[in-house]
Amino acid sequence: MNKKILITGGAGFIGSHVVRRFVNNYPSYHIYNLDSLTYAGNLANLRDIENASNYTFIKGDITDSDLVQSLFTEHNFDGVIHLAAESHVDRSIANPMSFVTTNIIGTVVLLNAAKATWNGDFDNKLFYHISTDEVYGSLGEEGFFTEETKYDPHSPYSASKASSDHLVRAYHDTYQLPIVISNCSNNYGSFQFPEKLIPLAINNIINNKPIPVYGKGDNIRDWLFVEDHASAIDAIYHNGLLGSTYNIGGHNEWKNIDLIHLLCRIMDKKLGKEAGTTSKLITFVKDRAGHDLRYAIDATKLKNELGWMPSLQFEEGLEKTVDWYLANEEWIGQVTSGEYQNFYEKQYHQR
Repeated sequence: MNKKILITGGAGFIGSHVVRRFVNNYPSYHIYNLDSLTYAGNLANLRDIENASNYTFIKGDITDSDLVQSLFTEHNFDGVIHLAAESHVDRSIANPMSFVTTNIIGTVVLLNAAKATWNGDFDNKLFYHISTDEVYGSLGEEGFFTEETKYDPHSPYSASKASSDHLVRAYHDTYQLPIVISNCSNNYGSFQFPEKLIPLAINNIINNKPIPVYGKGDNIRDWLFVEDHASAIDAIYHNGLLGSTYNIGGHNEWKNIDLIHLLCRIMDKKLGKEAGTTSKLITFVKDRAGHDLRYAIDATKLKNELGWMPSLQFEEGLEKTVDWYLANEEWIGQVTSGEYQNFYEKQYHQR
């Protein structure tokens, strides 16, 4: 079927992988990428498909209601895959209002445009909202987040995403807007802005700088390879049950400190250094305010309903990720200049 799909935030980390997958795998679809190109959005992430005949980039902000409505009116999109968001917890602690504006108001702007344009004719239409497992709060040593887990967000970031999830469901329940939602665990892979743990550590190791680890490094996360996330989004977009939520996880829990030690071993090997050299860069810093102890996803529903499973073991995915960053040091240099340096110095100066 010919479809027009709007992907928001498609120049960002996860978004660029989703855009690439849809452009390459569905030549009969036309993919429109709406991105405001803030610090984490980068058109260099999409150079390989930027001239594809079924791809259009639009620079714009999802909070600009006039722009968003004009795009819906002009193109009458069949679907929306909504990834655009402020997503870094540390930044949300420093500036919560920007997260409220983008993640909550921006989502409502998109919902209103879809509702007004589709105007009750919802055949073959879908609004797909991408969210996070952080809306569920923190787990103890046992148990997993399921789609039935009560929301308990602890940071301005997770609270803003929880709010947007509730609004998307409200538009389904109130206006019958056809929606699906997915909540994913921590992603890693190529093109990730190096404020997040894995690319930050890789970049610091390359530059022989300290590797900052919050607290004692005991916080546990479930890690998902970004290309596996994109494949899950593909499956949910095409076959997910309307009105449903799907958890997407990597079946892959790691303590932060154990992950960093694994990464150090890989980097020592890749850089030809003596074993143990890189781990000497590990530096413990003051813990993040409200730092959740553990996230872990139960993705059984996604497996049983849509047959999705992650394709890579973590060690394999991490090695592929390291190889990409080592081969793309120019990309890292371009995205870590200017504003990022100011943020980094402010965030990690504490010992």
